[in-house]
Amino acid sequence: MRFLLALMLAVIVVAGCDAKPAEDPTTAAKKFPTPDDPAIRKTAPETFQVKFATSAGDVVLEVHRPWAPIGVDRFYNLVVNGFYDDTRIFRVEPATAKYHVVQWGVSGDPAISREWFTATIRDDPVRQMNMEGLVSFAKSPTPHTRTTQIFVNLRDHPSLDMRGFAPIGKITQGLDILKGLTPTTPENDHLGRVPDQNKIAGVGNQYLDPNFPKLCRILTAKVIP
Repeated sequence: MRFLLALMLAVIVVAGCDAKPAEDPTTAAKKFPTPDDPAIRKTAPETFQVKFATSAGDVVLEVHRPWAPIGVDRFYNLVVNGFYDDTRIFRVEPATAKYHVVQWGVSGDPAISREWFTATIRDDPVRQMNMEGLVSFAKSPTPHTRTTQIFVNLRDHPSLDMRGFAPIGKITQGLDILKGLTPTTPENDHLGRVPDQNKIAGVGNQYLDPNFPKLCRILTAKVIP
């Protein structure tokens, strides 16, 4: 009888090890669409507002599709699918810098960053000037290199117009919050460091949070009904 009971327990244990674990619905819900997913290719409304709930306070961005339709469609789809949730404002330039801006838009999840690193979109014609409070996509000097990163002009930058940075909207609430963030300069870090974008893309929040715990956190980014 003892032998039979032991055999039954062994069968149960083996069956449990071989069984495929059920997918955690919470984890499944957090999967972000790939760049070729239809869920990420919807047309944005002509005008809409996005509220960035941050650790420093709420920031509201009013977006205008006629200004830059390609960029606005990309931004809209990133927002509604949660790309900017739980990310960090990793670049805060001081007022004395050549470009007084704040910048964010690298995913806190390196797996998502790998998917979107080369997911570029074509440039829009520049229809608005890069004035204080206006928001544009970041890009390299090479044409058609916009992906997911955006920046806010904290003062007028007319030179960016000639370099092809097409604004997508303007900050209507919280510009003072962004201006009050501590600059990410070596002088403001006890080890003389600044956040490394390659490391952010490669490691995500696991790199930023222990090394730069004072960065402003974007908790959620949502379209305001």
